[in-house]
Amino acid sequence: MSWEEALEYCREHHKDFSSVDSETENLLALSEIQTQGVDLVWIGLRYLMDRWLWVNGHPLEYEAWTIGGGQDQECPIWKRCGALTNEGLWESWDCQEKLNFICY
Repeated sequence: MSWEEALEYCREHHKDFSSVDSETENLLALSEIQTQGVDLVWIGLRYLMDRWLWVNGHPLEYEAWTIGGGQDQECPIWKRCGALTNEGLWESWDCQEKLNFICY
């Protein structure tokens, strides 16, 4: 699903989109996607109003961006939604891409 479709699905069928706002949460999410055998999943991270935000309202205090991905996360033009890789790192992606996702 696209990022918006995944957000809607999570809120309708679960509690919300997964926010990995700590190292522990990141490791739990990583374990989940490795169990599923996928490379990349949407997480509840979105670039709005010149900054990255969690959809649950938590501040972005913990970060796990990929090395060298600096420009895409600092001021993304097209890639304004966050995804978690199967290596436990975050990447910014085009929100219209179709990816798996994690709800909680």
